[in-house]
Amino acid sequence: MASVTIRSVRKNFGEVPILHGVDIDIQDGSFTVLVGPSGCGKSTLLRMIAGLEHVTGGEILIGDKVVNDIPPKARDIAMVFQNYALYPHMTVRENMAFALQMAKQDKATIETKVARAAEILALGALLDRYPRQLSGGQRQRVAMGRAIVRDPQVFLFDEPLSNLDAKLRVAMRAEIKELHMRLKTTSIYVTHDQIEAMTMGDQIVVMRDGRIEQTGSPLELYDHPANQFVAGFIGSPAMNFLPGTLRRAGPDAFVELKDGTRLQAPQRAAGADGQTIVYGTRPEHLALADSGGIPAHVVVMEPTGMDTFVACRHEGIDLSAVFRERHDFAPGSTIHLVPDLQRAHLFDAGTGQRLAA
Repeated sequence: MASVTIRSVRKNFGEVPILHGVDIDIQDGSFTVLVGPSGCGKSTLLRMIAGLEHVTGGEILIGDKVVNDIPPKARDIAMVFQNYALYPHMTVRENMAFALQMAKQDKATIETKVARAAEILALGALLDRYPRQLSGGQRQRVAMGRAIVRDPQVFLFDEPLSNLDAKLRVAMRAEIKELHMRLKTTSIYVTHDQIEAMTMGDQIVVMRDGRIEQTGSPLELYDHPANQFVAGFIGSPAMNFLPGTLRRAGPDAFVELKDGTRLQAPQRAAGADGQTIVYGTRPEHLALADSGGIPAHVVVMEPTGMDTFVACRHEGIDLSAVFRERHDFAPGSTIHLVPDLQRAHLFDAGTGQRLAA
């Protein structure tokens, strides 16, 4: 196992900059998730760690060794791809053993390593099947088994669950996390799915347009987003945003929305009197009231059994609310929503940065 250090890494494709000086410290044995919208540079960064893309500037270290100019096969990493990349003419056993055979390992060692990986991933009964005879989830487990047998310093996962259906994705998330807890191998996982990021990562790196917006634990990002982008990207359903103006009168502060609605400012919020801001509150942090708060017109009700999801609209702005209780609001009716002041946020309307005292 080894740590991975990314220092001021840049990447250009021709004259087009893709990564703009990225810095990340990935601890030995940790599970780090790179998450962000399509085109943010996360897969490019992963391929640079693997040695599949050239580094335009900066350094990538695995352990204490700079690997910029070291070929992929000498980096002691194993990569699991989105499309499995299995050899169709080889059995599961042969697919898993192939890299070890290329490394000229002896037959007994290969059989021992393949058997161990098959036991860990419950593939023992499938070793003599071909990829075409496997389900999507089984193929992904074979791809992970092929990585495990190499006993690498670092595992790299490039959106490995994207081709699976929703139920299987949930099951495979748990399998990959359990695998990491057993092997304790440093792992870097790329996804655009923030639910995967929240449930799997020890550390999450949120990226946008080739830059890092915030790095931290899942709950740090959820509870203390650095800016409006992170606040809106992390969490499902997404955070609600209401534009307004901050008003201060001595020790008291409130937010005046564009229609004149006044909301008490979140606790520990910074900002100057008259500053144009965005008020952020998560759907599950809204409570019902008989009056006051945010008047919202009900658009759609979505009962899920465990929760009641309500899509609303306030002065043309879409809002979401999630209640643990069951409700039956008529579409077009008005409900009053009161934010939890301990969990609400203010963001500067110009920079998007969170205003925290």
